[in-house]
Amino acid sequence: MRKENPIKSRAPAAFTDLFLFSLLPLWHNENVFRGKTVLLPCDDPEWSNFTRYFAQNFEKLGLKKLISTSYAIESKKYKIKDWQPTLFEQQAPWFDVDKSKIRGKIFTLDHDTNKNGRIDIHDLEWQYLEGDGDFRSDEIMRLRDEADFIITNPPFSLFREFVAWIMESKKRFTVIGNMNAITYKEIFPLLKENETWLGATIHSGDREFGVPKEYPLEAAGWRIDEKGNHFIRVKGVRWFTNIEHGRRHEPLSLMTEADNIKFSRHKEVKGVGYKQYDNYDAIEVPYTDAIPSDYKGVMGVPISFLDKYCPEQFEILGITKTWFGGANKVYPEQIQVDKHGKRSRVTKLNDGATIELSEIPDGDTYYIVNDKMYQQVYARVLIRQKGDSRSSRE
Repeated sequence: MRKENPIKSRAPAAFTDLFLFSLLPLWHNENVFRGKTVLLPCDDPEWSNFTRYFAQNFEKLGLKKLISTSYAIESKKYKIKDWQPTLFEQQAPWFDVDKSKIRGKIFTLDHDTNKNGRIDIHDLEWQYLEGDGDFRSDEIMRLRDEADFIITNPPFSLFREFVAWIMESKKRFTVIGNMNAITYKEIFPLLKENETWLGATIHSGDREFGVPKEYPLEAAGWRIDEKGNHFIRVKGVRWFTNIEHGRRHEPLSLMTEADNIKFSRHKEVKGVGYKQYDNYDAIEVPYTDAIPSDYKGVMGVPISFLDKYCPEQFEILGITKTWFGGANKVYPEQIQVDKHGKRSRVTKLNDGATIELSEIPDGDTYYIVNDKMYQQVYARVLIRQKGDSRSSRE
């Protein structure tokens, strides 16, 4: 009987082309994996786009070894009512239905098992792990230490812990995370010190992921195709990586402050200029393409700036949400006035950069402190152009 391919047997339509295309050009250097071992933890090799990509391209990438591990079905948060092992799994002499429920699996690829003259997806071999496949186990940590690269889509709820797990190993990595992770106190210092940066191929919008049919469809966007395959759309997805890509060294092309005020396509800047924060010595720049090329002081820019961050052009100084002690003012209790005029006492102003208002904003929340009105802006990355650090307004 012909051995069934582990990846194709389960759900060939569960992989989204959109996601795969975003993975393909990520590294720019096609030799980056040559002679290296790649570990795909927190994966589900029988469904995984990652496993498919690296197995199919094993020889092209020049890999030494591919390792992909899965999490035991009964250890997952979502419970599968009618779980069935794959035919590929059942064909193995060591198949045990009870083990398949409580133990993770490890798929490896490092040689031509079927003797057809090439190493590819058909040469994947699998075994049960001793445990359930948790990345924090000693068993998976040994695989981490064996690998040169770690690539996966970790649970967002464990993102902080997973990144710390990688960083302590000093391995190169590429993982998927939510954009809001930029503001985490555990993640932002890595971005600030250029130990981590954003990948090159996801800059906006959401991304579609194929998921098992048992996965709860609780995302804002989801669909089931004509073959019954399930997909969810996840907003704000980004690659977090320490694998070099040339695009992050391309400087932004920007207009001067005067030209932005005169020609900007943003009404918040054109004819208005840049507002000064009340609790930090920096100006508010609401859009990355509105960064003034000739301003030498500190600027607060959207966290999406990191999509286009060039470390040779800018220095990252901090972030307003987490602050790390950077704010120069502490507000007493404030009166918050929401867009409907409802008033409440809060202390939210100390959570971010603020701008003093000269008039009540139309349809926006604002705060009152000692008869002055303020508005808080979204989380901002504090940056300065490299070179002269003096403010152009001094």
